[in-house]
Parts: sequence; structure tokens; C-alpha cells
Amino acid sequence: MGIFHNLMQGFSAVLTPYNLWMATIGCFFGTIVGILPGLGPSATIAMLLPFTFGMNATPAMIMMTSIYYGAKYGGSTTSILINVPGEGASVVTALDGYQMARKGRAGPALGIAAIGSFFAGIVGTFGLIFIAVPLAEFSLRFGPAEYFSLIIMGMLTIVFVGGKSITKSLMSGVIGLALGVVGSDVVQGAPRFVYGVPELMDGISFVVVVMGIFGIGEVLVSAEERMKLKPVKVKLSGLFPTLADLVQSKWAIARGTIVGFFVGALPGAGSTIASFISYGIEKGASKHPERFGKGAIEGVAAPESANNSATSGAMVPLLALGIPGSGATAVMLGALMLYGLKPGPMLFHTSPDFVWALIASMFIGNVILLIMNLPMIPLFASTLRIPYGLLYPAIILICIIGSYSLNNNVFDVWVMLIFGVFGYFMKKYDIPGAPMVIALVLGPLLEYSLYQALALSHGDITVFVTRPISATLLGMAAAMTVAVTLKTLRMIRKQISEEED
Repeated sequence: MGIFHNLMQGFSAVLTPYNLWMATIGCFFGTIVGILPGLGPSATIAMLLPFTFGMNATPAMIMMTSIYYGAKYGGSTTSILINVPGEGASVVTALDGYQMARKGRAGPALGIAAIGSFFAGIVGTFGLIFIAVPLAEFSLRFGPAEYFSLIIMGMLTIVFVGGKSITKSLMSGVIGLALGVVGSDVVQGAPRFVYGVPELMDGISFVVVVMGIFGIGEVLVSAEERMKLKPVKVKLSGLFPTLADLVQSKWAIARGTIVGFFVGALPGAGSTIASFISYGIEKGASKHPERFGKGAIEGVAAPESANNSATSGAMVPLLALGIPGSGATAVMLGALMLYGLKPGPMLFHTSPDFVWALIASMFIGNVILLIMNLPMIPLFASTLRIPYGLLYPAIILICIIGSYSLNNNVFDVWVMLIFGVFGYFMKKYDIPGAPMVIALVLGPLLEYSLYQALALSHGDITVFVTRPISATLLGMAAAMTVAVTLKTLRMIRKQISEEED
């Protein structure tokens, strides 16, 4: 009864014209940020932070959180329509979302992404209400060893996320790991593989790689065919998901929501890890895994639900422990301190009005985003009618602007174009790009967790198997490896028997 009373008090605080306006502004900017590659919610919140000085903490944080989860809604748009993920968490969405668009089903893909995100956002916020403190206490058990094992397990899902060939998928992942070590050493800060180029000291941005591999690479492949491809035919009668689509996606949305929330609640895990783990689980649970990567609607529903519920999960360690779970929540942590609030277990007791108003605003914000995004589906889908001779120059322009806006540096544009050529050859030889991007994102986290775990254990490598949670995660990774190996051997034997016949 106390929780319900507090939540109603929160709604009464949010349902004022000013706070509703701030939520609407945040949702709008978040959607735009998600659509435009390169900017990201972290940078947007940081840029808008000075404008909130002098404001009350409640409306200011309502706007910032709306930008945060609003970006997850918008990130799927360019992934589905033009194969250019607006957010790192939307990389996996592009695998099936873009194929659905190629088949004239961009509308249902966009619709199921919005509906899945809405459901996940609402359920995730309920999770934030009821299990914030217990889950936050559990997440404290995750040390460097547990994060190392979690990332290992997550990276092995590359074999599910990748293309038809496990060998090519793993090769792509290894390339991503190699790219991840470029920059400064995580312990000593010494330069590695920079070859005297100062711009590489900060490493290679995954945003640049994503835009090059998925955006420019796609344009080059189509340009080689001299624009023989005709624009996708979009029927105005099929722009929204059917009842069959919803039934087919219901368990994908449910599983994605649960996975996303619990992974998002782990400090440092983030929505990117949640989205591709969810995709791997969904493909493994499917009776027809061969449909994934070819336009399976569950391949859109699961990661989109996961990355949105992960934003609710990321608020758990921020509010209950004062530990940011992502770059955006790190900026929000600094903002809370500027407003004189101290995130942590006592925040629910010292500032209950603020906490419950913020939680209530997440319910309102998800409703605003659904209302804002669903009517735009016909407009977004109709862009696929534009001839590729006009659409592809626009894609190149978006990629150039996005890469330049990262650091206001032309060097990033050149790197993006280089990876565009690299992406062209990957597509020509059917090497999947998603494993490379995922490994690039997780590689530095894996290395950092390894260093920390070994430092804390004084070099004792058995720390990864003596800690129960870490051992469980490694056991799951080993079981996954065995399952994939047996599956590969069966496929090889089947091919040999067919050749003999």
C-alpha cells in the first residue's frame, strides 16, 4: 500500500503542465538523437545540462531520463530503414529489421519495435519500483571476475548473432577484438598500435565503425550493381503489425524485457550487451532459427524490448546505489549531485517526492513515446519509396555528419570511409559485421575486467571458477560452446553424407 501511495503522489507531481512539457521535450529530443547516428544520449544530456542550472531537480531529471529512454525508441528507425544503427544497442536490430524493410515490411518492423519498447519500458519501470533495492544489493555481488565471465558468455552469443558460417562469424569477432586494443593501455596508459597517430590514442569509436560497415558498405555494394535494385514497395495497407505479428512476437518481447532489465541493472553492463544477449537467446529458443537474419520479426522484437527495459534497469544502481550503469546515467549522476541530491540507499528516504515523481514520469514518458512514434510509421516507411539514386547520397551525408560530430574531427570521417570499404568486402564475402562491432564494444570492457580481477586476486587465475556467480556464467558459456560445436559437427557430417550420396 505504501508503494502504491508513493506512486500516486509521484503521478500527481508529474501531471502538471510544466513537468509534462519537460517529459515531451525529452522524448522528442531522445527520438531525434536515436535516429541520428553519432550523437548519443550521453552527449545530448551533457550538452543540455548547463541549460538546467537554476531549474528544480524534478523537471530537469524528467527531461534527462526522457532523452535517455527516448533514444532507444529512435535508434531502431535508421537500423530498420537504411541499415545504419542510430544507437549501439540497435546494431542487432538491423540484422532482421533491415531485411524486413527489404521485403516491404518496414511498417510492421517499426511498429513491433515501438510496441515492444513500450511494453518493456512499462514492465521495466514496475521492476524498478518493486525490486530496486533487492536487485541493487544483488548487483553488488558482481565484481570484476563476474563481469569478465558475463562478457565471455555474451561474446559467445556472437555465434548466434553472426551469419550462416560460424567460422566467418568468429573471424569477424576476432577482428573486432583486435580493433578494441587500439589506443591506450587500460592499466599503464601506454599507447598501443597507434603508430604515431595521436587521434588513435582514444581508440576507434564503434559509432564510426558501425556507420562505415553498415552504412557506407551497403551503399558501395548497391552502387556496384549500378542501382539495379528497385526501391522497396511499401503498401499503405500493411504499415502496422498484424495480430499474427503480435502473437508471433509476444514471447520474444517478454523474454527480451526480462533479460534487458536484469542485464541493465548490472552497473556497466548497458543496453548493448542486453540487446545481443536477448537476440542470441531468442534465436536459440526458436523452432526455426534459420529465419533469423532473413527478416524474422522476433529478431526485432527481442533486442528492442531488451534495450528499452535495460534503461529502466540502469536506473536501479543509479538511484539505489549511486552507481551509474551507463554513460548517460553517469552524466545524470553528476547532475543529481549538482542539484544537491545524493544518490544511494538513503535517497528513497531523504527525497521520496523526487524519486517517485521521476519513476512516475517514466510511465508517462513511455506513453508519450508510443503516441509520438506510431503515427510516424507511415512517414518513416514511405522514405523507402525514394529511388536509391537519391537515398544513398543522403545516407552518405548522414554518416559523414554523424562521424564528424563525434569529436569535430575530419579524421573520424576518413576512418569511417575506410571501414566503409572494409564493409563492402565483408558483404561481398558474406562476413557478418555485427560480431565485429559487438567485440569492439565489449573487448575493452573484457580486458579491464580481467586486469581488475587478477589484481584483486594477486594473480590467482582460479578466481574465475571459485566465485559461484562467475563459475556459473563460465559454465553456461562452456555449455553454449559445446552445443555449437556439436551442431557444427552434425552439419559437417550431413554435408559429407550428402556429397557421398
